[in-house]
Amino acid sequence: MNTTPSKTMAALWMAGWLSLMLVMAVAGRETTRELNVFEIMEVRSVIGFTLLLPIIYRAGGFKAVATKRLPQHLARNGVHYFAQLGWFYALTLIGIGQVVAIEFTMPIWTALLAATFLSERMTVWKISAIVLGIVGVVMIVRPATGEINPGQLIALGAAIGFSISMILAKSLTRTESALSILFWMIVVQMVVGLLPTLYVWTWPSASLWGWLFVIGVCGTFSHYCLASALRYADATIVVPMDFLRVPLTATVGWLLYSERLDTWTVLGAALILCGNLLNLKPPSPVPARAR
Repeated sequence: MNTTPSKTMAALWMAGWLSLMLVMAVAGRETTRELNVFEIMEVRSVIGFTLLLPIIYRAGGFKAVATKRLPQHLARNGVHYFAQLGWFYALTLIGIGQVVAIEFTMPIWTALLAATFLSERMTVWKISAIVLGIVGVVMIVRPATGEINPGQLIALGAAIGFSISMILAKSLTRTESALSILFWMIVVQMVVGLLPTLYVWTWPSASLWGWLFVIGVCGTFSHYCLASALRYADATIVVPMDFLRVPLTATVGWLLYSERLDTWTVLGAALILCGNLLNLKPPSPVPARAR
């Protein structure tokens, strides 16, 4: 799918991603109090598939999501499923702000993989954005020197999985529409999670169905926003924009769950914002070669 590169359009789509992911983090925290993560993931996929059907119909039916790259979709969504599973499980072990902050080791892996497999150019501004973002995340998390919480390791594993998924998604955007990428993500994850879900299934309480619906909506359309953003810009540009989710999630955690929001968090957020501004700086023109 050929799309004119645009950092502005990528930023707008990423704003949608950020908003939906913030809401989903809260909904995930609430549902994991009662339900198994396999069950949450499966209900999310079923709701997402139902929501997607009218959009597919308006796009011309299932021929709009037909693909010749099924193996790539299977690989990408298999990795993403287990990364998302780890992300939800980590929410049961550590604070919501810390889960998201640890997740942002992802740009390190994404930048390396994008440069290696997608031949994306690493500019000084991209590298600076990543460095500032990572420093900001470390300032927010301030890892303790004592015993490591298993939730931190699970969140780190999820971050590595997300980076692999991001690179595979960027590769798919070269030939696939955002709708096709989203459709196959939902279908693959719905099939992968069916048997584990049947094994652990318990009926959610009436109040919990509302949160599950929120997860279904946010989990579905957040990835549509992400896939659309990747069509307009390189992964090494899109991913640092997502750094803003760290201070925003820390703020939500403070407001809703009394999680810590202090001077270090504010300073870390400032570094993350500076990194994003640097990342949006246009590249310097290449000087004409002397004749």
